[in-house]
Amino acid sequence: QVQLAESGGRLVQAGDSLRLSCAASGDNFDGYVMGWFRQAPGKERDFVGAITWIGADVYYKESVAERFTLSRDNVKNMVYLQMNSLKPEDTGVYYCAACANPKSMSDYYRDYEYDYWGQGTQVSVSS
Repeated sequence: QVQLAESGGRLVQAGDSLRLSCAASGDNFDGYVMGWFRQAPGKERDFVGAITWIGADVYYKESVAERFTLSRDNVKNMVYLQMNSLKPEDTGVYYCAACANPKSMSDYYRDYEYDYWGQGTQVSVSS
């Protein structure tokens, strides 16, 4: 049973940095794509970024591409989302997700393509 556990969310000020972690367990993640999504209050869940387990290819939402960095440690089975220059609009619950059999790169951006989800971690950015 795949399990994902996010951590690292907290209240920060605009301009601060924060690193979110996702601990993955329960499978060999070779071939997986690991994604991060966020859900702002009153809004739908939105793609933030994705990283392939093999090769660590990364894909980002355009509005965060210059501020956020995804990485993974395939020995520790961890995925990290480094967020710099945070803005109030980055506020939301951040979810780690795992897609076991991505068919194409376009799948990485769609939350319904992901098979497993963590419980989420709250990030709040004050102005």
